[in-house]
Amino acid sequence: MRYISSTTVDGICGRQFVLGDIPGTLWTPAGGGGGPLILIGHGGRQHKAAPAVVAGARRFVTGLGAAVAAIDAPGHGDRPPITPPWHGRRPSLPEVVAFNAALAALAVPDWQAVIDALPDGPVGYWGTSLGAGIGIPLAAAEPRIGAAVLGLAAGPLDAAAEVTVPVEFLLQWHDELVPREQALALFDALGSADKTLHANPGGHGDVPAFEHDSSVRFFARHLGDPRV
Repeated sequence: MRYISSTTVDGICGRQFVLGDIPGTLWTPAGGGGGPLILIGHGGRQHKAAPAVVAGARRFVTGLGAAVAAIDAPGHGDRPPITPPWHGRRPSLPEVVAFNAALAALAVPDWQAVIDALPDGPVGYWGTSLGAGIGIPLAAAEPRIGAAVLGLAAGPLDAAAEVTVPVEFLLQWHDELVPREQALALFDALGSADKTLHANPGGHGDVPAFEHDSSVRFFARHLGDPRV
């Protein structure tokens, strides 16, 4: 892992890195934290520096003393573009799920390499939409992930059955992209015995702010908060 820039704002150090051909950002408390490592998977057409990713990183650094890593998914951000098969038209949900699964096959080894490059300790994953499409097979394949916040997605169902870590699952009741029945089917398919469904009214991008605070408490319960 090669760090290429560093900026400290409000007690949070953000360092841009490159690991092989994987561009990413690592946020840590400027004075050291000792908390868990939280991985953030961005949504479709977003990237490692999307406002929601940066806000989530700051929340986990300040709320947990965590180190937080985000990388550009294949085809996103600073990585070479990957044209989806529906280019120029509106895709169906099965097409999106299949495309996200293809990206996940590339992204899971990327995330595992990032975990390898960072200090050992408890690891959590947070990701919705495309972030969940990648996070579900990652949580199924990577034993170092101890808890995950997922949601706003409809698959992959097969990989979901292999997820056994605690999960907090977000669902928007009026999601215009993911029908609630399919999101509920994904929640039901998760193999974890410890899973909770957080359903709220509103569309795909309307997750309430209090759910993000709940994510902090969820990771503190399952990964530990060194300040408690």
